[in-house]
Amino acid sequence: MHIEWIRCVGNRWCDLERLDLASVGRVQGVYVIWCAPVAGGGYYVYVGQGEVARRIKEHRSDPSITSHSRSGTLYITWAQVDASFRNGIERYLADTLQPKEGSHHPNDLPIAVNLPG
Repeated sequence: MHIEWIRCVGNRWCDLERLDLASVGRVQGVYVIWCAPVAGGGYYVYVGQGEVARRIKEHRSDPSITSHSRSGTLYITWAQVDASFRNGIERYLADTLQPKEGSHHPNDLPIAVNLPG
C-alpha cells in the first residue's frame, strides 16, 4: 500500500520539538519518530498511530523519547490512514524499522507500506 508521508515547510522532515501542532490539525494515522545525529548513523525511535498532534504532544513530555535528542535532532513524519489499516501498518513499521522505544504494537497481520524517505 502506498501512503503519503508528510514533510514540513521547504520539503524538510519535521522537527519533533519545534513542530507547530496547530499545523498538524486533527489528522488520524500512523507516524514515525527518528533521530538524526550530526555524525550520521540515524536510527528509529518510535512508531505509533492515533491522532497525530495529540501523540506528538505526549511524546514531547516522555523522557524515553526526548532522551534521544542528546544524540541528535528528533524528526517526525506521519501519514493519514484509515483506522481499518492502522494496526497492520503499525505492525509492519515496527517489524521493519525496529524502533528503540515502544514494544507494544498490534498483533495484526503486517500491511506493507512505502517507508519515509
